[in-house]
Amino acid sequence: MKIIILGAGQVGSSLAANLVSEANDITVVDTDKARLQALQERFDLRTVFGPASYPEVLAHAGAEDADMVIAVTNSDETNMVACQVAYTLFHTPTKIARVRAQEYLDFPQLFSQESIPVDVLISPEQLVTDYIHRLIEHPGALQVLDFAAGKVQLVAVKAYYGGPLVGQELRRLREHMPGLQTRVAAIFRRGAAIIPEGHTVIEADDEVFFIAAKQDIRAVMSELRRLDSPVKRIIIAGGGNIGKRLAKALEPVYQVKIIDHNAARTQAIAEELSRTIVLQGNAADEELLLEENIDNTDVFCALTNDEEANILSAMLAKRLGARKVMALINRAAYVDLVESGDIDIAISPAQATIGSLLTHVRRGDVVVVHSLRRGAAEAIEAVAHGDMRSSKVVGRAVQDIRLPPGTTIGALVRGNEVVVAHHDTVIQAEDHLILFVVDKRRIPEVERLFQVGVTFL
Repeated sequence: MKIIILGAGQVGSSLAANLVSEANDITVVDTDKARLQALQERFDLRTVFGPASYPEVLAHAGAEDADMVIAVTNSDETNMVACQVAYTLFHTPTKIARVRAQEYLDFPQLFSQESIPVDVLISPEQLVTDYIHRLIEHPGALQVLDFAAGKVQLVAVKAYYGGPLVGQELRRLREHMPGLQTRVAAIFRRGAAIIPEGHTVIEADDEVFFIAAKQDIRAVMSELRRLDSPVKRIIIAGGGNIGKRLAKALEPVYQVKIIDHNAARTQAIAEELSRTIVLQGNAADEELLLEENIDNTDVFCALTNDEEANILSAMLAKRLGARKVMALINRAAYVDLVESGDIDIAISPAQATIGSLLTHVRRGDVVVVHSLRRGAAEAIEAVAHGDMRSSKVVGRAVQDIRLPPGTTIGALVRGNEVVVAHHDTVIQAEDHLILFVVDKRRIPEVERLFQVGVTFL
């Protein structure tokens, strides 16, 4: 597939890294020569220097025969104009734009072929807000990812000493929870992936990914670790787009406080939110945190635009007694570094956004993609089409499907029914399959499984 990525920032660079390894023809456009040079040194791709919305620049990037334009510059307006130019002059089939401003997103009728021809809108702030919200709903989880419109979730937890299943073989899971449908999709032990079998023994500190219906998640987590008590009190550092959106989503259920240093912004937030307590100050001020009972806070979320400030305030909050701390961090090099210390969860906007973008790049009928473990692994929801003659999966039992090494089918959704996949589960047409792919280099093989042959009419 020939793809033009407009913008070589965190999202654009991460997307290029993800796609270039999958035999795609990638061109990256940016006005920063140093960024383009760094990308060219690391990957086999083309770069074009210039403003992303200029027709001449897009033509030089190969827009005339491109399959897709993905506009992820830092400017909403540049992204929208670039899609307009790609549509009007080059008839580009698929146009994706990152749009941050809620003032645009509030009017979806703006984005149509008759007005601004954007086929897919990506809002990183909303994706990150939803991601954090799910983590707060499931205390103790490292990741919580939705499939099949929320009917199924993939959850990552760290197994703790004392968990009922720790030290036990996976086959014992059914004995522990009769009648509850779940499947362990993958285990990461000291950074290495283990494909789970019935005889696999879960060890303390394993990172365990399991799939279950949404209502069963908490019960499965209780088998792997001592359950954290439900969240009640939350402090958010930073009243920007993400902080404000998160507070608005949380305030109907939780006790929420926002700390922001900007007087005008705190005034505006206080007028917009009804139940959230808004405080002006520095979130890394020890005295302020103590005054706001940080030692009785269940979750501290550092969501400012300054990742160093996020790291410092989260570490301070943890030291002062906050039960769990999260920090918004853009640089991939920082993520592993901070999670090995006092910070419980590092939130990467780029990784949250990449999955949403990959959904529209994947071949076959792929409806959801989640990028896992800094892009090394993926979880995919794909729809099975066709029949026994035209499909490589329909009408076959799971054990008979030639899955690439390191790939597991965890569950499927058939209508409104969630079915945990076992070796003898037979796939039917229109089933939504949730797959875990440990080695993302195998993604093209997975895609081919869900491409219908020419005999299917």
